[in-house]
Formats: sequence, C-alpha cells, structure tokens
Amino acid sequence: MEDTTGDGAEPSAGDEQPAAEGLDRPLAERVRRRVVALTGEVLGGLRPAELPAALRPYARFTPQRRTKFGANAMAASLESDAAFRSRIAARLRERFGELADSVEQGTPPPAADPVDVAALAYVLRPAGWSKLVTAAGEEAQRAQAEHEEDRTQRELVRLREELEQARTAARAATERQRTEVEAARKETEAVRRKLRSAQSDVKRGEAAVRKLREELEAARESAAGEQAAAESEARRLRARLAEAESALESGRRAAREGRSVEDMRVRLLLDTVLDAARGLRRELALPPVESRPAETVDAVEPGRLSPKEVSARALAATDPALLDQLLELPQAHLVVDGYNVTKSGYPSLPLEKQRLRLLGGLAGLAAQSGAEVTCVFDGAELLAPVLLAPPRGVRVLFSKPGETADELIRRLVRAEPPGRPVVVVSSDREVADGCAAAGARPVASALLLNRLQRS
Repeated sequence: MEDTTGDGAEPSAGDEQPAAEGLDRPLAERVRRRVVALTGEVLGGLRPAELPAALRPYARFTPQRRTKFGANAMAASLESDAAFRSRIAARLRERFGELADSVEQGTPPPAADPVDVAALAYVLRPAGWSKLVTAAGEEAQRAQAEHEEDRTQRELVRLREELEQARTAARAATERQRTEVEAARKETEAVRRKLRSAQSDVKRGEAAVRKLREELEAARESAAGEQAAAESEARRLRARLAEAESALESGRRAAREGRSVEDMRVRLLLDTVLDAARGLRRELALPPVESRPAETVDAVEPGRLSPKEVSARALAATDPALLDQLLELPQAHLVVDGYNVTKSGYPSLPLEKQRLRLLGGLAGLAAQSGAEVTCVFDGAELLAPVLLAPPRGVRVLFSKPGETADELIRRLVRAEPPGRPVVVVSSDREVADGCAAAGARPVASALLLNRLQRS
C-alpha cells in the first residue's frame, strides 16, 4: 500500500473505484455519525490548502466542535470531493493500520466493530465497498436491535417488578384506606351528633341574644331620651345662669359708675345739644331779640339764592373739605369700615400694613378735628385676637366670631342717642343704607382717603 500522507497526494490504486459503484440507500445513522466523527478527528492534520473551502472555517475547531457544527459540510465533502476523501483515507490508514488493510482487501476481521468497518469502507472505497458498508450497516443495525431488545427486556422485567410492587402497595393502601374510611365514618357520625347538639345550643343562644339586644335597644332609647331631656334642662339652666351673671355684672358696673347706660346716652345728647346751640349761636350770630331798629329803615334788600344755586355751591362727595365740615359738628363720632377703606386705597399691601397705615392716618385726623374716631375691622374668621397697639385718639374694634364688620358698625350706630352726629365711612351700599336709616351720615371711602392724602 502506497504512503499518501505527503502534500498533494493522489489517490492510490486501491482507491480507484468503478464509476457505477455506490450505495442504493442512505448510510445508517450510526455509520454516518462514525464517519463524521473520524473525519473531524483527522481533519486537523491537513493544511488549509488541502481542505475544501466549505471546511476551512472548521479547521481551527476542536474535534468535538467540528463534529457538532460541521457534520453536514464534512459529509457532503466526503461524498463529492474524491481528493479530500483520499486525504482523509490516508490519515485513517495511519490510524487504524491492520483494520484498514483488511477492509481494503475485503476481509475485515469478524470481531471488528461493524460500525468502524462500515465507516472505513465508506471512506477508503475498496472494491465492493458498498457491499461492505451495507453488510456492516445491517450488522450494526442488527447489533443495535439486539441491544435494544435486551434493554427492552430488562426494562420490561423492571417495569413488571415495579408493577407488582405498585399492586402490592396499592392493595395495602386500599386496605389502609378502607380502615381509615371506616374510622372516619364512625368519627363523622360522632361529629354529626355533636353538631346537632351544638346547633340546638346555638339556636337557644341566638334567641337569648335577640332578647338581650331588644332589651338593650329599649334601654338605650330610654337612656337617650333621658339624656336629651337632661341636656335640654342643662342648657336652659346654663342660659338662665348666664343671664343672671350678666344682670349681676351690669348691676355691679352701674353701681361702680354711679349711672346707667341711659344716663350716659342722655348726658351725651345733652352735651351735643348744648354744643350745637352754642355753635349755632356763634355761627349765625343770632340777635338777642327778634327785631332791630335797622329793620324799620326802608331800603333795597339783596336777592335770595334759589335752591338750585345753593346746590351748585355745595361741596363734592369726595371733597376733603366735606369731611372737615362734618367733623366740626359738636360731639361728632367718625366710624370707619377699616378693610373697606384699605382695600380701596392700598389693596396690594398685607393686611397688617393696611391696618397700620390707616390707623396712623386716623390718629392724625382725630388730633386735628377733636372728633371721636372708631375704626372697625372684620374679625369673623380670626382664630385668635390680633395683637395691636391702637394709636392715641382712635378706638379699634374687631367683630366677634360669626359676626361681620358691617353688623358691628350698625350696632355702633344704633347705640348712639338720636340727634348725635355720626359719620360712617364705607363704600358698601348696604352698610350706607342701613346706617342712614339709623340716623347716621354715610360717606364714601374715597372721601376719607382724599382727606388723609391732604394731611
């Protein structure tokens, strides 16, 4: 046999086959896997130039990876590329030696693995190789079938043993379950008897609970009625107590001051009338008698002003001089709707600065006019009293919770005696109308703002 391991070796005489010889059926799967595995093992010994282009990417792989990823490419190259097959045959001759020689001679040893014999015959292609491949493949299939039959028999025996064990276990489990079922049946009967007894007890208990609930509901209704009556009586007694305490406090205050509220109102009205009389006397320069000697002299008297001419000479509603004239009245009382004025004059300032600016201006106005000045702010939504030091000559009041500044202003006006000049500064039409109905003189907030700007 020639040495074909050199570079570019040509197929030996033993490799030349008739063109018509071939397989009439596909290779057995075991034979095909053995052919591919042998090719993958010896493929690394060839140079890249000796490999078909399809197998060159697998030359750097390990034999296992060649077999895994290049199986189809190697099988196709062995079948179609005679030169490549001859190079693989040369490597297999070196590896298998005597077995390869015996396969080429057509007399493989009877003890040889039929799969190896078929794989070598397929690659070496000696005369009559297709018969060797077919016979070895059939032998391999027969051995595989015998192996499978033996394995099947062993598996059948094992399964029969397991089946018998399972049947024995099932019989034991059935007997055990029968015993357990009987015990469970007896226990169920006992439980049912106890359940019926318990249900009877529960029904009796539910009836007792319903009765107790009815008694409790009746007791609650009675207690609720008694509590409501007690609370109503308590409220009535508290109201009477508050009235008694208020009357007692009023009596004590009147005793301390030595006069009542009506006395104060009468005294204030009397001072107002006296001051007004003196002012009128000075202003009008009334003569002590009704007629004078000069009145008997015949002469031409000047014409009198008509009501239309008098109204034309009246001051405008926003003229600061109008407020000065009103405050010059005797015992005048100026009541100011604080936030109504500040939100008309300087609404962009915070409320605290609005109050301080307004009170500063009112302090100067009170000092100049000598009038009584009261400034009212809305305190209905305050959570606590505002900390404030009122300026000299200005009384500062906040409405109580639940009461608006408008209501407090109307109460202040109603508290004054009839006839005293009271000037209310507010642009709120409802406040102005209510104060006018009570005898006060309402003026717009713009009038006070103009007067304070002049100061």
